[in-house]
Amino acid sequence: MKKFQIINGPNLNLLGKREPTVYGNISFEGYLKELRAQYPECEIDYYQSNVEGELISKIHETGFGYDGIIINAGAYTHTSIALHDAIKAIDSPVIEVHISNVHARESFRHTSMISAACKGVILGFGLDSYRLAIESFFK
Repeated sequence: MKKFQIINGPNLNLLGKREPTVYGNISFEGYLKELRAQYPECEIDYYQSNVEGELISKIHETGFGYDGIIINAGAYTHTSIALHDAIKAIDSPVIEVHISNVHARESFRHTSMISAACKGVILGFGLDSYRLAIESFFK
């Protein structure tokens, strides 16, 4: 059984409520049930925090025993060298995801501090970006 860790960063606990025109109106917990049903052969763990250090600790905790990590670091994507370094320090491959197409948004969202440390980046497909990330681990 493949084991994946999804890590969501700041403000993603408000999915379904926060800017529905950008992020949709489905909570991540609701989507996660669908994702787990779609991949019954996989263990999909989920973690969300608004605190950068807690995200780093979760990367350290899961980065040596999971088949892959899917991270949506939220706004920390554009600012956190510490997350970049945490991803570089682990063995598990990491896919960076974003719900929206960050390149079609404000210019400060066009730069990712973590992309270079990740295996790949998937963005702009709504919550389906997470499913596409899981699929990438089977390629």
